[in-house]
Amino acid sequence: MADDLIYLSALELVRRYRDGEISPVEVAAAVLARIDDVDQTLNAFRLVDAERALDQARESEARWRRGEPKGLIDGVPTSVKDLILTRGWPTLRGSPAIDPAGPWDQDAPVTARLREHGAVLLGKTTTPEFGWKGVTDSPLTGITRNPWDPDKTPGGSSGGAAAAAAAGMGALHVGTDGGGSIRIPAGFTGIFGLKPSFGRVPAYPLSPFGTVSHVGPMARTAAEAALMLSVISGPDARDWYALPPEGVDYVGETETGIAGLKVAFSADLGFARVDSEVAQLVARAAEQFSELGAHVEPVDPGFDDPTPVFDVLWKVGVFNALKGYSEAVRGRMDPGLQQTFDAGRAMPLQDYLDAGNWRQDLGSHMRAFHQRHDLLLTPSLAVPAFDVGVEAPPDRAEAHDAQGWTRWLSWTPFSYPFNMTQQPACSVPCGFTRAGLPVGLQIVGPMFDDRLVLRAARAYEAANPIWPTARPPL
Repeated sequence: MADDLIYLSALELVRRYRDGEISPVEVAAAVLARIDDVDQTLNAFRLVDAERALDQARESEARWRRGEPKGLIDGVPTSVKDLILTRGWPTLRGSPAIDPAGPWDQDAPVTARLREHGAVLLGKTTTPEFGWKGVTDSPLTGITRNPWDPDKTPGGSSGGAAAAAAAGMGALHVGTDGGGSIRIPAGFTGIFGLKPSFGRVPAYPLSPFGTVSHVGPMARTAAEAALMLSVISGPDARDWYALPPEGVDYVGETETGIAGLKVAFSADLGFARVDSEVAQLVARAAEQFSELGAHVEPVDPGFDDPTPVFDVLWKVGVFNALKGYSEAVRGRMDPGLQQTFDAGRAMPLQDYLDAGNWRQDLGSHMRAFHQRHDLLLTPSLAVPAFDVGVEAPPDRAEAHDAQGWTRWLSWTPFSYPFNMTQQPACSVPCGFTRAGLPVGLQIVGPMFDDRLVLRAARAYEAANPIWPTARPPL
């Protein structure tokens, strides 16, 4: 029974709470027991507050008994990435440089919306230091591992959230994505992750990485992420970039299918080197879009490899994140983070301005592309999950070291272009390698059309229900 409870979807939990079939206290207790059982192996949580979570679950139980739920996700076990302010809990950003004493008296917009809708907050999930790389390890928390194979990375930087979702340690999870940090771990762990249109989910404080960084939902299914987006996209005056709230039921918007959509499929964006098993599984997923009634054609979006441009933006972002810390404090940080800081500090201003101009051109190019194509399909990642403890598989790292580029960019060529353009993009699971590792399909939509991305993901997911039948062998 406990195993059944931990893998119930957020939508099913709410339905059963409403019908009186189960209690939020039962569910919270089962999820907390699951964390006790498996998180010593996975290391997905930096902080778990069992006492507070059970208090919140009891309050939720009382509201459901009165028939007065607080909101859309009342009683649903939820985690928050440790880059996001959470009142009463330290937000340490994976770094020993931050003082746990606080004060920690403020919620970020996303945390505030979760509380308003009655979520049971379990704790804070792990991140690499300041969210700077595509795998999840840090001097503060050590290595986070993949539930499908603990010797492999779950990706990053929202690796703790993804590992927790895949392993049944909560239904809903908050991630951030500045270069793929939601979609990378979603792809590696076989869950769903959405990077919404920039500004769809308000953020405060704004990321030091600037306008490439998004906040979004992570869950085992697209339908659950749609429910979560309905919550966390609520308005917050502190974010001056925030989009006007759409005021729609994102769950209802996902159920209309994809028949008649014009869909482009790019196996490599015209420049990426992709693992053969990944390529085969993603190509098969694209074929299924045709079977579901979409008009699919192989089309590259037609832009050059943006790696050197994004590398400039990322290194300057790291410099911006760390510039207030002394050299002595930075000396205790992740060595790769220190190297990236030094590169950002030395970056010529003209290189940064040129990167911004290139980014503007890329955004305009993709706006025009989506006048002809409703969606773009690509792999989520170029490789399956690789060993923990490194930033990249050896052959990819060597190639990027020779160019002087950030190493994690070598195996994530499909994610960061769409941070630069700010478009909505998701990763939905599309199968497993022969070694049993998940592979993700990326669905990219036009700017502002988060509903279309969720709708396409839901249609594909309904035809290929990996969850709830596939579960990590923990």
